Amino acid sequence: MKLLIVEDERATVEFLRRGLGEEGFAVDVARDAAAASEAVAGGDYDAIVLDVMLPGADGFSLCKRWREAGVEAPILFLTARDEVRDRVRGLSLGGDDYLVKPFAFAELLARLRALVRRRRHDAGAPQLRIGDVCIDRARRRVTRGGVEVELTAREFKLLEYLAHRAGVIVSRGDLWEHVWDGADAVESNVVDVYIRYLRNKLGRQPDLIKTVRGGGYLFEPP
Repeated sequence: MKLLIVEDERATVEFLRRGLGEEGFAVDVARDAAAASEAVAGGDYDAIVLDVMLPGADGFSLCKRWREAGVEAPILFLTARDEVRDRVRGLSLGGDDYLVKPFAFAELLARLRALVRRRRHDAGAPQLRIGDVCIDRARRRVTRGGVEVELTAREFKLLEYLAHRAGVIVSRGDLWEHVWDGADAVESNVVDVYIRYLRNKLGRQPDLIKTVRGGGYLFEPP
């Protein structure tokens, strides 16, 4: 999952970069309005964390400009501006959420994941595209780089779940609960076996599913 942090306060930047990085996010940082606009123009982000008070232009203006240009990435305002009129303005200009400093990291993380999940679960989008992988949920068809990948029903369900959690480490227990519907007992290697099947069918150049020691699996297309 790729995020853009638009923030000029060094301590906040380092706190967010370290914390979000440890949660499996790929983080880019822009410290002023010009760098932020350049990053948005050249990158495809899953979400943008945007401060309001920035060198060059305020975050409200940037949000308005990006929405008018067709940028669809969810925008979460993270700012010390805590008045109701500021919240209303930010959301009215196209922001998706608004969190006031000082903030709890756990809450920021939960809000970001909810924004990205909401975007990817859009019922109006029968196809889920992540990197060069396209998952057609209506026809239960998967392609990678335009080449069809034949999957069993269980493999398709496993890939779909991993794709919805792209960029987030998913435990074996979580996969068992959602893909195998919480069957009576977790067999020692069933999840690992199906992950191997899926890796082989998707191709390993590069491998899209990473094993996180002690954590589970991470679906992260380049």
